[in-house]
Amino acid sequence: MADPKVYRASTTAPVNIAVIKYWGKRDAALNLPTNSSLSVTLSQDDLRTHTTASCSSSFSGLDSLLLNNNYQPLDSPRSAACLKALRALRAELEAQDPSLPKLSEWTLRLASTNNFPTGAGLASSAAGFAALVRAIATLYSLPQSPTNLSLIARQGSGSACRSLLGGYVAWDAGCEADGRDSKARKVAPVEHWPEMRALVLVVSAEKKKVSSTSGMQATVATSSLFKTRAETVVPERMREMEDAIAGRDFERFGRLTMRDSNSFHACCLDTEPPIFYLNDVSRAAIRAVDVINEKAGKIVAAYTFDAGPNAVIYFLKKDGHSVISRFRAILGDKEGWKGATMSAARSEGFMEGFDAVEETLRKGIDRVIETQVGEGPVNVQEHLIDESGKVVEVNVP
Repeated sequence: MADPKVYRASTTAPVNIAVIKYWGKRDAALNLPTNSSLSVTLSQDDLRTHTTASCSSSFSGLDSLLLNNNYQPLDSPRSAACLKALRALRAELEAQDPSLPKLSEWTLRLASTNNFPTGAGLASSAAGFAALVRAIATLYSLPQSPTNLSLIARQGSGSACRSLLGGYVAWDAGCEADGRDSKARKVAPVEHWPEMRALVLVVSAEKKKVSSTSGMQATVATSSLFKTRAETVVPERMREMEDAIAGRDFERFGRLTMRDSNSFHACCLDTEPPIFYLNDVSRAAIRAVDVINEKAGKIVAAYTFDAGPNAVIYFLKKDGHSVISRFRAILGDKEGWKGATMSAARSEGFMEGFDAVEETLRKGIDRVIETQVGEGPVNVQEHLIDESGKVVEVNVP
């Protein structure tokens, strides 16, 4: 008699924001990067994907995913590669122990939700595939480590491999043709440098016009700057950034972060046709960070931009007032601020002489997110699919 039980497992996974950027593929099918990258995993209290994976002998039809209450196809090569790899690992366990239920043969029913805008340059695909892989791995009782699971998550979304680990994480490009050495590596845990904070300025919650995949393919094919960046600039910056993190040297960390963001977007502009991920609001945020650092007499804030207009500004807890209060003086009416209102920055004349920048930020920022360095995926008991296999409708931000 068939087992009618609905097996379930749920995971939350974090967003990561790179300080040394991944851009370009040496093998599109395996999702292998042209260069290594390094990121900060952000706290799931503020940015996370929550995914439930379920299967049952009673389920029929194709595998399915409900993302933010909307059905998404799972037939793309990337999704198919992840599911195939996870099923193969489960099938190995079942072959070793015939008493195990044949979960690898059953239809998967997945449900997922983000607590932040999807597809707006906030690393939703990284958190999404990390949560998907971790949830199914838990459902299948797989023994693989997060680093080994990163080999699978990478095939869904390159940056997803970094979201399987917490703290400060590298994605080593590797050199093997089959990609077996292209995986995530923990550079430092959260507790090594827990004072790291981030302020996200959400410029637009709309999906970006040029996807990361199509953008990087165009850059690799046409940018004259790209080859030097991938082969010379990034390897040196990876070494420098790991040293900066090891020494908890924020000035060095901040300078490298901003320079690498600028280098990445220079390659985008050098692409034919040019790719404009940044806009006037993004540039106003850059100028605001410049002013903060000028007034501090050193680097206390560092901006970075992924493939989108949203600014992520890193700073240390001890410099929080210098950074947060100054942006809050301009953007105090925006959703997302934590704690009591701070108004001291206005009286200090923080943006004196920069009225146009203030106005651009005020009109262009939709919301803010205050967050900090955080841990990797967490298994949770809150399921998005009930015991009968029905998806539970969720509130979407």
